[in-house]
Formats: sequence, structure tokens, C-alpha cells
Amino acid sequence: MSSIQEAIKKNILILDGAMGTMLQRYNFSEEDFRGERFKDFPHSLKGNNDLLSITQPQAIRAVHAAYFEAGADIVETNTFSSTTIGMADYHLEDIVYELNYESARIAREVADEFTAKNPEKPRFVAGSIGPTNRTASMSPDVNDPGYRAVTFDDLRIAYKQQVEALIDGGSDLLLVETIFDTLNAKAALFAIEEVKDERNIDIPIMVSGTITDASGRTLSGQTVEAFLVSVSHIPLLSVGFNCALGADLLKPYLQTLSHNTSFNVSAHPNAGLPNAFGEYDETPEQMQAFIKEYLDDNLVNIIGGCCGTTPEHIKLIADIAKEYKPRVSTATM
Repeated sequence: MSSIQEAIKKNILILDGAMGTMLQRYNFSEEDFRGERFKDFPHSLKGNNDLLSITQPQAIRAVHAAYFEAGADIVETNTFSSTTIGMADYHLEDIVYELNYESARIAREVADEFTAKNPEKPRFVAGSIGPTNRTASMSPDVNDPGYRAVTFDDLRIAYKQQVEALIDGGSDLLLVETIFDTLNAKAALFAIEEVKDERNIDIPIMVSGTITDASGRTLSGQTVEAFLVSVSHIPLLSVGFNCALGADLLKPYLQTLSHNTSFNVSAHPNAGLPNAFGEYDETPEQMQAFIKEYLDDNLVNIIGGCCGTTPEHIKLIADIAKEYKPRVSTATM
């Protein structure tokens, strides 16, 4: 199978869209989240989308297939919160390895089916590594600014377990995404490097930060340039931004990033900003028009969607991206 390093030189690669948006359509009940295995579990499990890889695997498989059908080259595993830190909310720390392994295995099977149908368009699995719900560089207590709810080592250990399972399950690459605190991301990258060294393997890494508001900074206060410098010590397949903003508002930060890095650049913005009900109204056609501006300006090598995006969004993005060559960096960094 062609490697992603070869594929990214030939075409702008298409990342999938939102997993959560698609799973909401199923309107799963508490009983659906529990399945047979967890039917007597003493805590509520509704809302734990990552658990659905075990209790409703056919739904996860269907979402991956829908995105590949729409033209995606890469799908993300259903593991955004699959660390012991993230699963502590549901008292499911003990099944974290299984969650990651099963999620990667499902995505791998669907990817292989689509690659077999069209070997000219190999499909890839990105192991999704989310930021956790804790921050290593800021205090959650305004009265105690020196307090930390998590340490670098806590994060490193949790991420290492996730990384090992994602690789064992068949991921082609790892995506450290939705980074709001770069120290958390550095713990993930440290864990990945540990696993690479121990197993004597090399696996491509995507890094994707989040600009949280119009200040142009991450939640932990870094500018685009500072974020880039903070993660550039490791050879990356790509660096980019996702979530928080729609494609139009994200563009200036993507421009800054693209002009300052020789890495490939990725973007998977939201379908606009959420409305008063927390829903996303930007149509596939509207999003396609914004993404076309990225392509016209030679900003990206990998493009997809985050919150609110669907296979319909990804199809129109894939359709327009076919008409462009991948970004070629002019940066010296």
C-alpha cells in the first residue's frame, strides 16, 4: 500500500468530518451506550461516544464508510477522549487500551475495504489523540494559580497507553489534535517518541492546534508562531489548526502558519460558529467556498472538517480540492 508520505506529494489529502455530529443522528439512548456488556454498570454512560466503538461498532463503521464514500483519504479513529484521564469521568479507565484498539481496528477494516476497491486511492487511518479535559500549564482554580490538575508525567503515561493501542489496532499515522495547551501536546509527542524508540518504528505524526477566539491565540496564550516553534522539534507529517472557528475566521491564522513552516499544513475547521442551540448552520456549499480560498492561496496539504461537518461537507471539499495541486512551502523554518 502506498505510504501517506507518497500520497501527500501527489494530491491535497482529504480528512474526514465530525464523528460526534454523525453519531448524534442515531439519537442513542443510555441503553444503547451501555449495550449488553455494560447493562449493569453503576454509572451513567450516555454521551461517551468513544464507548460506542465497543457497544455500537456498526454505527462507527458506517460513519467511517460514509466519509470514505464522500472522498476522504484519511479517517480519524473514534478515540478523541480515550485516555485514562478522559475516561475517568465515566469510571472506565480500565478499558482504555481496548477502546483505542477496537476503534483503530474498525477504521482499519473499513479503510482496507475502500483501498481494495480502488488501489489508486489508498485510504489511511489517523489515530485521534485529543487534548484531555485537563490543562498542564494553567490552574483550574483562580484562587490558586500555582495549582495543576494534571502533571506532565500523568499525561505522558496516559498518552503512551493510548498510542500503543492505536498502533496495535492498525493506525497509519497519529493525530494530536484540538490542542488548547501546548504542554499537553508536548506530553503526547514525548509519549509517541518513547513508543517509536521502544518499538524501533517510525509513524507519521499530525499536530493540530486550536485558536480559541479572535485574539489569535491558543487557550494557554500562545500565538500561531509560538505554537509552531513549540512543536517543531519533532519531524511532523503536518502541522495545522482545527475546531473552535469556521473556515472563514480560521484563514488568517492558517496563512501565518503556512508562511512560517516547511511542514505540510492541515486544517479541519468547524462548519461555521455554533448557533444559540449549539448547532452548526454552515452549509456544504458555504464551507466549500471558504475552503476554495485556502486552495487559491496555496495554504493546505490536508483539508477536512471538524464540529458540524458531515459527509456532504466533505464531498464538496473533496470535489474542489481535486482541481488543485498540494501546497508547496516557501518557508525556511
